[in-house]
Amino acid sequence: MTIKPGDKLPNVEFTIATADGSQKTPADVIFGGRKVVLIGLPGAFTPTCSMNHLPGFIAAYEAIKAHGVDTIACTAVNDIHVMKAWAKASGAEGKVMMLADGNAEFAKAAGLELDLTAAGMGLRSRRYAMLADNGVVKALNIETERGVNASSAETMLETVKGLSRA
Repeated sequence: MTIKPGDKLPNVEFTIATADGSQKTPADVIFGGRKVVLIGLPGAFTPTCSMNHLPGFIAAYEAIKAHGVDTIACTAVNDIHVMKAWAKASGAEGKVMMLADGNAEFAKAAGLELDLTAAGMGLRSRRYAMLADNGVVKALNIETERGVNASSAETMLETVKGLSRA
């Protein structure tokens, strides 16, 4: 069952890069007590994710943060080494927190997994953008077709603006 607005995020562990190396961190620690825009992507360094999805959030970083968002985070079904390299290569360092979901545990627990076995990619995350406040989903925009529309930075910025006025 897919998570929806009003639901609490599953408290699974992500792997994040820290100054001391990689660290397993529960979702409750990452999302607790703050507003987080989370983007879910099928894979680091993949064409649409690298050229269309992540760059929009890097470019909109200041505008999104100006509407009360504490953190912009990105998750993909990749290991932390790939996520760290992608952050560096994309210019996301210092703007987008990379959350490695190497075994798709978060994607599965949230009902946001995508089977791309036919394309040789195995189990991945669906493409989405969500706003979570203190670990509770406030908005969730899932792509239903190819491309970046519902989950774009522009769409999420409008969502965040609307919710900050409410």
